[in-house]
Amino acid sequence: MMQPVILCGGSGTRLWPLSREYHPKPLHAVNGERTLLQETALRCQSEPLVICNESHRFLVQEQLRRAGIRPRAILLESKGRGTAAALTLTAIHAITADDPVLLAMPSDHWIAQRDAFQRAMARGAELAEQGKIVAFGVPPTAPETGYGYIKSQGEFLEAFVEKPDAATAAQYLASGQYLWNAGIFAVKASVWLDAIGEFRPDIFKACERAYRQGKRDGAFYRVDPAAFAECPSDSIDYAVMEKTTDAMVVRLDAGWSDVGAWDALWDIEPKNADGNVIHGDVHAADTRNALLIAQHRLLACVGLDDVVVVETADAVMVARKDKAQAIGPLVAKLKALGRAECLAHRKVHRPWGSYDGIESGERFQVKRIVVDPGASLSLQMHYHRAEHWIVVRGTARVTRGDETYLLTENESTYIPPGTRHRLENPGKLPLELIEVQSGAYLGEDDIVRFDDVYGRTA
Repeated sequence: MMQPVILCGGSGTRLWPLSREYHPKPLHAVNGERTLLQETALRCQSEPLVICNESHRFLVQEQLRRAGIRPRAILLESKGRGTAAALTLTAIHAITADDPVLLAMPSDHWIAQRDAFQRAMARGAELAEQGKIVAFGVPPTAPETGYGYIKSQGEFLEAFVEKPDAATAAQYLASGQYLWNAGIFAVKASVWLDAIGEFRPDIFKACERAYRQGKRDGAFYRVDPAAFAECPSDSIDYAVMEKTTDAMVVRLDAGWSDVGAWDALWDIEPKNADGNVIHGDVHAADTRNALLIAQHRLLACVGLDDVVVVETADAVMVARKDKAQAIGPLVAKLKALGRAECLAHRKVHRPWGSYDGIESGERFQVKRIVVDPGASLSLQMHYHRAEHWIVVRGTARVTRGDETYLLTENESTYIPPGTRHRLENPGKLPLELIEVQSGAYLGEDDIVRFDDVYGRTA
C-alpha cells in the first residue's frame, strides 16, 4: 500500500507579493486555474494525508474540497519544525492502522508529465517495500544554484550536496553524476520511524509526545502545541538521508519545477511572440522575456527586458529576472520593519468566506464581506468598535443582542460596541455586504467569541 503524504508548509517568500505568510505559495494558482496544492493532491492515486500549519487549515480544507479531494486526515502543526518532523508525525499517524509506504511530497511543486511522475513513484515504492529510503532526483537542465543536488550511481545514492555556487553547479551539470534534489521521498512508515529514532531520537520523542497528547478538532488532528514546540527543526535530508546506508535514488524526469522563484515560473509558463508571460490587464511595448502579472489594475510596461513585474492590491514588485532569488532577503527586511504586506493580502480568506479591506483611516475602516451560502460568522462582541452593515447582494440573518432579523439588498443595520452579534447567510447564493467600522481601536484581535461552528477561540 502506498500512502501519499502532502507536506503543506513553507511560506514561499521568493514569490512575494503573491505569496504571503497567511496565504502562502501552495495555496495559489501559478500556472492555470488550480492551486499548487490542488495539483499536488490530484496527482495522488489515493486519499492523501496532509500536514499543514494550523493557521492555514481552513484554506487547505476548502481547496481540497473544491478539487474533489477527500484527505485521509489533515494534521495540524502549531509551528513549522521542518520536513523531518512533519514526516515523523504522519508516519506515527499512518502506522496506527497499517505500515504503508509513505510517498512524501511538497505541496508547492509543478509536474508537467503526470504519467512519468506516476511511473517514477511506482519504482520508488518498489524500493521502499524492500526497506529502502528513496529520494527522487531530477535530471538537471541548467547549472542552477537555487537547488540542492544528489550525487548518484544508477539508483545508488552517494551524497547529498547543498546549493552550490555557479562554477560548482556547472561542474555538476557537466559530470552527468548529479541530479537536482526534488524533495520527494518514499519510505515505509516503520522504516522511517526506526531511522529517525536512531539518528534523531530528540525529534522522534518530541513528535511522538506531541501526537499522543494531541486531539481531534473537527475534521483535523491537532498535535499538542507545547510538546511540538520542543521539537528541533530539521530536514529529511539532514536528519536521516545523509546518515543512513539504506538510501536509494530514482530519476524523476517528468517536467519538474519547484516554482521557487519568479524566474522559475517564467520558465514553465507559455510565452507570447516576445517571450513574455502575461497575466491580467497588461499592455507591453518594446518589452521582451518578461513576467508581467496584474491582479487589480492596468499594468503598462515600455522598454523592459528580462524583468518581473507583479502587481497586487497592496504591493508592486519589480525585479530583474536574474535577481529573483534575492526577493527572499528583501521580504525578510520588510517583515523586520513590521510591514503587514508580508503577512496577508488585502483580501483575507475565512472559513465562512472572505473580507477585503477597501479603505482605512484614523478611527475607521471599510470592508467588503462575502459570506458563503449556509455559512455563519461566530457569535462575537467587540469592546472598541462599532459596525455598520449594508447588504448589497443576497440575504443576511443578523443576531444583535436579543434580536434576530433578516436584511435584504439595500438594507442596513448598526452594531454598537459591546453588543453580541452574529452574521449568517441563510440563502443559496453568496451574501455580499459593506462593513464600516468606527472606533478608537480597529485591530482584528478586538474580538470575543461566544460560539463558533469552526471551533475557533477568542
